[in-house]
Amino acid sequence: MVVPEGVWLTGAIHLKSHVRLHLERDAVLRFSTDPEDYLPVVFTRWAGFECYNYSPLIYARDCEDIAITGEGEIEGQGETWWPWEERQADTAKRLYETQVLQNVPLGKRIYGTVEDGLRPQLISPIHCKRVLLEGFTIRSPGPFWTVHFVYCDQVIARNLSINTPGGPNTDGLNVDSCSNVLIEHCRFDTGDDCIALKSGINEDGWRVGRPTENVEVRHIETKRGHGGIVFGSDTSGGIRHVFVHNCHFQGTDIGIRLKSTRGRGGVVEDIWLKDIEMNDIAHEAVRINTHYRAWFASNGGKAPLFRNIHMENIVCRGAKVGLKILGLPDQPIENVSLNKAVLQVQKGFELDHVKGLSLTSVQVKEE
Repeated sequence: MVVPEGVWLTGAIHLKSHVRLHLERDAVLRFSTDPEDYLPVVFTRWAGFECYNYSPLIYARDCEDIAITGEGEIEGQGETWWPWEERQADTAKRLYETQVLQNVPLGKRIYGTVEDGLRPQLISPIHCKRVLLEGFTIRSPGPFWTVHFVYCDQVIARNLSINTPGGPNTDGLNVDSCSNVLIEHCRFDTGDDCIALKSGINEDGWRVGRPTENVEVRHIETKRGHGGIVFGSDTSGGIRHVFVHNCHFQGTDIGIRLKSTRGRGGVVEDIWLKDIEMNDIAHEAVRINTHYRAWFASNGGKAPLFRNIHMENIVCRGAKVGLKILGLPDQPIENVSLNKAVLQVQKGFELDHVKGLSLTSVQVKEE
């Protein structure tokens, strides 16, 4: 399916197996701001919980061999949806407390009204195999998360420019309970996390039980964002076997961030980060935190386990703290190594409840 030069106003686009949506140079897909154009509701995972909600602007379910390619642009026109943030928290609480915790069947978790206020994602394939996104630019944010892969296998995101500053929850690219993923040569300027790896929240994440695994992220550049590469805070299904290398994070709040909270559970393990350069980071170059104040956190319940996190050839020029690790007293963060690092920061380290920390050839130049 070819979108030629010009500006094209559209509602929801649903891809089918063996279909490629190709945006030619100077083609612009401009998405409608009318919520009715994203009905009927579809199955999705909304911020960690399964339900039926407004269709993502570009959506695919149970498909094989699908792609979005080309040198064109996408305009999400998300500003119209952003005031919904004020009521989405109440709806999410209702979804969790009265449906997830009560084991209400998925077919009865139906939303997709203005009153509910659950904003749809911009691009979201779910339960798809062999997915390619390549070459195009997202020129303006959508209603909610920008690219959201859910339960997908064999995914490539290559040479994308994602520009989503200014809105709430305008993450760049979220990988959610997916396997065998390659993200490369992408550029991010976002209002939230640039790249985030996730695997569901609390009981719903444990029920699905699907980790994000076998992910490679390379040759990424950022301009702004909450984090350059982020793990969590949705960790209930686990995150494992991730390799991030040859990236440049500029101007993000945090460079490398791993986060979860008591009540999430899940294991985050076998993470490798190598040849990462960071500049002008607002807070920490690296923050590993299982004490994060996430929504639907719990004072009891399952503690997440973070272990086997390895970093090598890390350079940071400008940050408040080089490495901050905050584990839980009953579940320390385990086996973290930092090898060959140069940290030009205000303070080198803040460490609490970490077991098995190895620092080798680390230079700290406190400003």
